[in-house]
Amino acid sequence: MEQNNGYFQISWIGKMAVCNIFAPKEGGAPVSYKELTSFLSRQHIKVNSEKELSDAVFSGVDCKVTLGEGDGLEFIESMDMICSLDKMKITCIFHAPSTKGNLLDESDIMHELKSKGVKFGIDEDLIKEFLDNHIYETEIVFAQGKPPVHGCDARIEYFFNTNPNLKPKHNEDGSVDYHSLDTISHVKAGDLLATLHPMNPGENGSDVFGKVTPPRSVKNKKLDYGRNITLSEDGLNIYSDVTGHVTLTGGKVFVSDIYDVPADVDNSTGDINYDGNVHVHGSVRGGFTVIAHGNIEVDGSVEDSLLQADGDIIVKCGIQGMQKGVVEAGGNVITKYIENAKVFAGGFVESGSIIYSEVSAGEDVIVAEKKGSINGGIVRASGKVEANFIGSEMGGKTTIEVGLSPEKKEKYNELQKQIMECNQNIQKLQPVIEKYDAVIAAGNQLEQKHMEYYKTIKAQLKMFQNKISSITEEFEVLHKEMLNSKHAKISVRRDIYPGTVVSISDLQCTVKDKRSFCILEKKNGEIVYNSL
Repeated sequence: MEQNNGYFQISWIGKMAVCNIFAPKEGGAPVSYKELTSFLSRQHIKVNSEKELSDAVFSGVDCKVTLGEGDGLEFIESMDMICSLDKMKITCIFHAPSTKGNLLDESDIMHELKSKGVKFGIDEDLIKEFLDNHIYETEIVFAQGKPPVHGCDARIEYFFNTNPNLKPKHNEDGSVDYHSLDTISHVKAGDLLATLHPMNPGENGSDVFGKVTPPRSVKNKKLDYGRNITLSEDGLNIYSDVTGHVTLTGGKVFVSDIYDVPADVDNSTGDINYDGNVHVHGSVRGGFTVIAHGNIEVDGSVEDSLLQADGDIIVKCGIQGMQKGVVEAGGNVITKYIENAKVFAGGFVESGSIIYSEVSAGEDVIVAEKKGSINGGIVRASGKVEANFIGSEMGGKTTIEVGLSPEKKEKYNELQKQIMECNQNIQKLQPVIEKYDAVIAAGNQLEQKHMEYYKTIKAQLKMFQNKISSITEEFEVLHKEMLNSKHAKISVRRDIYPGTVVSISDLQCTVKDKRSFCILEKKNGEIVYNSL
């Protein structure tokens, strides 16, 4: 520790004060005129000539300046203490005593620190080093807090395919193979399914005043699973009890040896409600219901019946709803054709054709057959709608809607505005609260009006923080939809016919002329046609 910064020292000739100014060494900071005059004021020493003193300070050389009268009393070495805004660091600056004044000792410095409430992270070795070589007008960090050690969220590692590729194979001749679909993640008895890596809560820190500073909060998780699964003794691993298939639905692991229906779902089986996957080797006849918490696979066709699945629904021979059939999937729907039915999918819908049906998809709607068309009814998708033919020359009303709805877009903008306003208010309030916290931490008593204001702004800060927390989840859901809507488009591989109603996000138009090999999308506030 060396004296590199410039400093000053007062000597007395009777009651006349003389200021000894010592220039800085190479790389050191010069004496601060503001700090010097402030020090002289605290010592009640007059300055007869401010210009002479100023010239001496800025001369950059060692010099003496006769100041003016004072009380003529010797004074001891003094210490200024600065606390950082985050209360994690105490910086001290020492001022030289008068030429015959006394120096501080270790007990003096420790008493000064503790009198200000400093009780954690005091560097006693550095204090001793200073006492061996007193330096002045130099910042010395005598106490440092301990920042918290942040932990990590719990996570679950799965040892099976949690997102199987269910898209059918497209043949070179333009046809689609609906029979070779890899829909099942197979497991054997005793297979490890998932491992829970526990959360790490982290470690508390402390500021220099001994106040605990906790780490960021972390999220815990648990292994959620259904039947046919065993949990290890330590609660960190799950294993399959049976040979069958495994799926992940809503964060819950299911293992099943598959509910097989060897023929049709009809009077011989009744309705089916199964806590896993259902495989129907025949067809689902009119009036019957199949509900599965996993996937539904039908080798035949689906008539005017109800199919509901938390996962995917695959119908290899098509859906003939007879204006009564309803198919609902939390995942994807893949089928040969859809006719006179209502189909809803949380993921994508892929079909050879869609005729006079209501089809809605959380992602895309793809009509993949070579002669596939969308004719009549309404088709909705958050992403894109793609087909060879859309509408018909006969003029059957066909409506295609893609992108985020106007209501959701308005809600998205409003939530975004609210979050921005809350963050702005938090940024304004936090520095004010920190200043009040520093005053209180230093042991000072707030006046009644200041205490009431302090309580008010703390309550406001809590309100804004709670508001952000309550609306963020809804905003993130809409934000994900908004990102998808930016890619919303209608792809026409052959023809789109007049009379087709097209909606993209908040815009709508009716196709007036036949168009071919084109893409309809939203640009610059209007629906435009681009070449495919």
